[in-house]
Amino acid sequence: MNSTEPARLSVRSPADMVAAVPYLLGFHPADSVVVVAVRGRRVVFAARGDLPAPGADPGPAARHLAQVVARQDADAATVVGYGPAARVTGVVDAIGDALTAAGLVVLDALRVTEGRWFSYLCVEPSCCPPEGTPYDPAASQVSAAAVFAGQVALPDRAALAAQVSPLDGPVRLAMRRATGRARLRLAALTGRPSTPWAGSPAGGLPADSSRAGAEPPVPADGAGPEGESSVPVGGPGSGGKSQVPAGGAGSGGEPRAVRTAGTAAVRAAFRRQRRGERLDDDEMAWLTVLLTHVAVRDHAWSRTDGRDEDISLWTDVLRRAEPDLIAAPGCLLAFAAWRSGHGALAAVALERVLSAHPGYSLAVLLDEALRRGVAPSALDGWPGSDDGAVLRRRRRRPRR
Repeated sequence: MNSTEPARLSVRSPADMVAAVPYLLGFHPADSVVVVAVRGRRVVFAARGDLPAPGADPGPAARHLAQVVARQDADAATVVGYGPAARVTGVVDAIGDALTAAGLVVLDALRVTEGRWFSYLCVEPSCCPPEGTPYDPAASQVSAAAVFAGQVALPDRAALAAQVSPLDGPVRLAMRRATGRARLRLAALTGRPSTPWAGSPAGGLPADSSRAGAEPPVPADGAGPEGESSVPVGGPGSGGKSQVPAGGAGSGGEPRAVRTAGTAAVRAAFRRQRRGERLDDDEMAWLTVLLTHVAVRDHAWSRTDGRDEDISLWTDVLRRAEPDLIAAPGCLLAFAAWRSGHGALAAVALERVLSAHPGYSLAVLLDEALRRGVAPSALDGWPGSDDGAVLRRRRRRPRR
């Protein structure tokens, strides 16, 4: 897991930028467009979007992305397209025009194709030959510095999505049995019959809620290398009916016994994680059924930040949880990843949640925040704990 304080990578040339992008995103992009925004000499924001389908108008997505970048208080940006010229040139031009119209300086516009990079702005054959410049990421000093600092660039986005995919085989069978026991335990605690959805789901908005006023750009990911911003340009859709069961979201009126048990389970999970210990199947199943209660989920949320151990804990919970219980841990993982600057990890976690539970309101809220480039620092101190204490550390803005 990457550190929450990423190493500073020195980027002095287009080749350095091409080498740095996979470490800013966490994976090697393909058929993509990436915008790297800077303030002064410091990278503050990076976002990736899929290339539009052939013949599609790149204008709406380009303008939305430029608006998101402008919100980061950046003053300049570099655009990098990955793929053949026929698909890359139009979208890179559209994003460059949109960034200029938003008041940002476009430092360079690059295309990366089959091991070569091309510049759309440099016309000097001596440094930017028309046939492109070959590059070897493995031989780059930028790549070496990133690896030395413990940063990881996975082969592709699918490899990142695999990190939040459900575990199967014997693990799934064991968790299914443990979850059955946990549901019976919860039913005994609440005095209610055991059902596949024991307890009310955590949410807060109507079960069939969808994103109001969402922009329609292409699906994308983002990463804020300084922990300031991480945004998907597009993101998963939330149309259709929710899979949250009838009865809607929890109102915070769960029985006191459930809140007490949930608080204890959450605190035990964090304590075990700090010790480097993993929850056993029964402990994990008990936590996942308790997290369906809004008060328990929000207690876990108040204790979650961008620490490596937070990301590790909620990744494990998400991957081991039964399919109908993934919404809360998936959102908690997305929040932790977003707070740490791992926008792409947050995006794939939310995609998994929203594909199964498109009306889950916390997922919709976080997805919208990512799409619009809201800085993680905007949620410093929120939500607070039950006694009003802020359990999340506040972040200092980097010096300009």
